[in-house]
Amino acid sequence: MLVDMRNDMTLSAARCLRASSDRRRALRSLAAAAVAGLALSACSDTAAMTDAVSVEVARAELQAGRAVLVDIREPEEHANGVAPGARLVPLRQLGKRLSEIPADPAQPVLLICHTQSRSSATLRALRGRGYGNVRYVTGGMSEWSRRGFPTVRPAERPGN
Repeated sequence: MLVDMRNDMTLSAARCLRASSDRRRALRSLAAAAVAGLALSACSDTAAMTDAVSVEVARAELQAGRAVLVDIREPEEHANGVAPGARLVPLRQLGKRLSEIPADPAQPVLLICHTQSRSSATLRALRGRGYGNVRYVTGGMSEWSRRGFPTVRPAERPGN
């Protein structure tokens, strides 16, 4: 009976991993399509750690003017609130609006979405296009909001 339970647990874990892998592949494909159909490369756990920044670091870098924060969520998600000073470039429009993302290696770019799934996949696609100083924000806007960091509605943003 113990062996049967272990087998069931192993099968369940395998199904979860397969479903998670399928979701990651779908997100990568979406990001790749948005950035002119580039294939995304796999990245190691070590690289993934250096590709990410915490919401605290992202907020500090944005406020200090040391980084550009690019919110790649869709307009209906922006309506719930955005980080003050973030550039709004929805993922679906990214391929057409690529010029709005600084390619200068001296200018750090931080990508943010709702949880980090789209931004981490988009990071790899942008790296494939030569954007070397791009990272994603761990936890995304959901973590930003959970921490109580300020948000504004897009209509409240200066210049909109």
